[in-house]
Amino acid sequence: MALSALRAVCRLAQPRAAVLPCARRCASTGLVSDPEQRKNLEDFGTYVTQMLPKYIQAAQVTHNDELELMVPPTSIIPVLTFLKDHTAAQFKILIDIAGVDFPTRKNRFEVVYNLLSVEQNTRIRVKTYADELSPVDSVVPVHQSANWFEREVWDMYGVFFTGHPDLRRILTDYGFEGHPFRKDFPLSGYVELRYDDEEKRVVCEPVEMTQEFRQFDFTSPWEQIQSGGTVTKKI
Repeated sequence: MALSALRAVCRLAQPRAAVLPCARRCASTGLVSDPEQRKNLEDFGTYVTQMLPKYIQAAQVTHNDELELMVPPTSIIPVLTFLKDHTAAQFKILIDIAGVDFPTRKNRFEVVYNLLSVEQNTRIRVKTYADELSPVDSVVPVHQSANWFEREVWDMYGVFFTGHPDLRRILTDYGFEGHPFRKDFPLSGYVELRYDDEEKRVVCEPVEMTQEFRQFDFTSPWEQIQSGGTVTKKI
């Protein structure tokens, strides 16, 4: 099984121009999808799931031929270590860590790790989950580039990473309240900065709205007349 999976992954490194004649185009997205490429990704996903049955909850290939692995928060380090060091994987580059907020879910946050294998010329996406209180293991010991990525997810979403060497805000200012990318964060924020001429410095103070939010009605009065209605207000 290991040899067949290695051959499948090695075939991913073939130039896409060589397989375009047998490719099919997805009508919904316009992307070119290659059946052989998709089969290789499915085989590799099955292989990784069999190698790490205690750590991987699910593996799937998306509609645009991208392999995704779903893992619990405590399994992110062994999974990324396997994908980095195993001969059939060689996903040695962590491109990015992204956060996603789903307020209606029990574990509202998704943490997405995008990995690249230069050796195999392919990518993989690893997903885990968390809520406002449960932490996620930091992957800085596996990928040093995760340092600033995890700080950004902590700053924007409030996901805490256990074992991070320097987990502090990276995009917002000192003393900032809340996490801006959460769906329940107000558009106006909580505080604002301004330059005070009397104190000759920048001061931080609560947001003061100069006017209340207004709800505009963009319905044309001519549409109401054409539909048989009557105009009851002046604009």
